[in-house]
Order: sequence, then C-alpha cells, then structure tokens
Amino acid sequence: MTRRPAVAGSFYPADPEALRSAIDAMTGGRTPPREPIASALLVPHAGYIYSGRVASETYLASRLPARLVILGPNHTGEGSPIAIMSEGSWRTPLGDAEIDTPLAAAILEQCPAAREDDVAHRREHSIEVQVPFLQRLAPESRFVPICVGTQRLTALLDLGRSLAAAIRAGGGESLMVLSSDMSHYVPAAFAERQDRKALDRIRALDPAGLHRVVLEDEISMCGMAPAVAGLEAARLLGASSARLVAYGHSGERTGDDGSVVAYAGVTIL
Repeated sequence: MTRRPAVAGSFYPADPEALRSAIDAMTGGRTPPREPIASALLVPHAGYIYSGRVASETYLASRLPARLVILGPNHTGEGSPIAIMSEGSWRTPLGDAEIDTPLAAAILEQCPAAREDDVAHRREHSIEVQVPFLQRLAPESRFVPICVGTQRLTALLDLGRSLAAAIRAGGGESLMVLSSDMSHYVPAAFAERQDRKALDRIRALDPAGLHRVVLEDEISMCGMAPAVAGLEAARLLGASSARLVAYGHSGERTGDDGSVVAYAGVTIL
C-alpha cells in the first residue's frame, strides 16, 4: 500500500525541485553529524515556512540511522487510538519512503493496544511533514509511522515500554522522531512561559510529569501524547539527558507576536 501525500502544496512545496531547494536552504546544505546519535528527537510539524528552521536544526543535531520510528498526534480524530502502518510506503514529491515492516511487526506484537490502521494516517499531517526531511537527510532510512490519538497515561506508558522492547529486540541503531508543536494561538511571551514548563519535564526525562503539567496547566502542546510515549521508551533504552536545540514561533515569520504557534527542537540522548 502507498500512502499518498495529504498536505503537499500547503505545508511544504509540491514540486520536487522546490521541495529539495527549500530543505537545502533550511539546512544550509549541511548533513547530519556522525555523532552523537540520539534516542529520540522532538521535532515540530507546522508548515515549513514557520517551523522549518527549528526542524532542520534538530535533524542536524544527531546522526540519523537507517531505522526510524515517527510518532505523531492525531489531529483529525479518525482511526484507532494507536494506529500503525506496517507495510508499503509513504509517497512525497521526493519519491516513496519505505516502511520498516519487521520493526512495525515487532511493535504490533509488543503493544496489544496498537492496531494496523491506515485510516488514522490518511489526512494527518504530523508525520507526513517529517518524511521529506528524512528523505533528503537520511535517504537510506526506513520508518514506522505511529499515529497516537489517546491521552491516557497508562496507554502512553505502555506504548513507550512496547517501543523500547521492540527496538531493543531488533538490535542495531534506531531513532524515534516525536512530532509536536508547542503552545498554540497565544501571545509569544505566554507561549514561552508555558512551554518552558513542558520542556523542563522533557529535560528531566519525566514522561508522567510531562503528561501532568501539560494537562493541569492547559499547555496547548498538540504532540504531548507521542512525546510522553517516546520519552518513556527513550528512558528505558538508556537515555540520560535531553537538550533544547532550538525554539521559535510563527510570529518570527508573520511579525505578529500577539497570537503564535510555538516550536521546539529537542535531542534526547
């Protein structure tokens, strides 16, 4: 099965050459380093003109291995709460990105709550916008797309434990991409204060604390759920630190700081 692009031409260029040029401009033509290799990266997923700077700086902060898991939130409400595609490819203007079928099967086996489900992915942008970056910066990589549509802490921690077990059993190097924007449609100064609370919990490698502070303080971090699951998996896989690589907001592009969407890039090592 080939999952076709839903937001090409809106979130990023639909023309292949324009897309390559846009990514190369954001990265300055640089390539990911040989070291370090992160356990996970928190990467934004807005339109490239808004969040591309933060996303590119984050991808350039770690080596990108051949095995990737991309976890994104479910903005559409469609499909299963934990939805995986385990076969086929995702098409972008740069070509087809292949799914890592053995790793996807291992995750499905480890996580009883996960379902084989393409419906949740059809119109969801949070994973799609990551794929062209990876095609350009890690063209040999394969990935497992997981759309997370539940905020139940027990389910998210179970998913994290399942991811850790599947990745560990598979051996070799792997990287999780945790797709999330930060505060939405609030003044820039307020967004930064709110986001600092969530980022403090990420830097502390505290998935339950991240879940608690986002809900209690009403932080409009849309990818909290994939971040909690990925943080739990990274912790179990031996991660010991997290570093804020970049932070920004849409007002840097629009000139309006009164109502912004904010973006953070984090390496979890």
